[in-house]
Amino acid sequence: MNAIYSSRKRTNLIIRALCFGAAAFGLSFLGLILFTLFWNGLAGLGLSVFTQMTPPPGSNSGGLANALAGSLVITIIGVAIGAPLGMLAGTYLAEYGRHEKLTTVIRFINDILLSAPSIVIGLFVYVAIVLPMGGFSGFAGSLALAVIVIPVVVRTTEDMLLLVPNPLREAAAALGMPRSLVIKRVAYRAARAGLITGILLATARVAGETAPLLFTALNNQFWNLDMTGTVANLPVTINNFVQSPYEFWRQLAWTGALIITLSVLALNIVARVLGRERNTQ
Repeated sequence: MNAIYSSRKRTNLIIRALCFGAAAFGLSFLGLILFTLFWNGLAGLGLSVFTQMTPPPGSNSGGLANALAGSLVITIIGVAIGAPLGMLAGTYLAEYGRHEKLTTVIRFINDILLSAPSIVIGLFVYVAIVLPMGGFSGFAGSLALAVIVIPVVVRTTEDMLLLVPNPLREAAAALGMPRSLVIKRVAYRAARAGLITGILLATARVAGETAPLLFTALNNQFWNLDMTGTVANLPVTINNFVQSPYEFWRQLAWTGALIITLSVLALNIVARVLGRERNTQ
């Protein structure tokens, strides 16, 4: 028995060492990436980044104000389009079609969209929207981001609503409330923190997407928030600047990447806090 116990103990120690080693290996690369990003990005961070337009070729002064504003508008519109559609679809899956065969098909298609490369979505919107409209536009970029937002919100909405205990629905129905009000007044309120978390995670998911915007919104060197034309945005600006021969442009690209990273980090922290509040209730 002692030999068997010693053998199992050695095996456990080996497996634990391998797990810790694999985790350290992955985290070391993550730490190296973050260190490089902060080291290069903080050097160019200043007030001018948020107040000045993107510089022309060869200039050593400028910022990312138009790109930041354009990204903010495109992302907000994309989330405003995709989140309600995702919530409605997730509500159908969890409340109305929970036991229907169509639900399985919709869930399978949604899982495919979740793992679909963003460049494929960008090409789809390019063919469906950009070509018929005869040009790139910020609205097409928002639609591309909305397509990415929808499956994320569908999955989180369905999961959160399924966590709501059925006795709450039954008690509300026993009081004579119609099903729509049961969902609105009971299910949504019980799952409110989780629903908001899903929307925040979807926003973080699309905040730094570059490929869809390359095929839809493209870019603009000037201040332009007209969604029917090309609109400056931070991901495409970073993509263009990092490949340029100008040192100042490359510095702005590092700073822009740092801003996106910090924004996504803030959204994830808020989502985690809301998720923790939901779990403690």
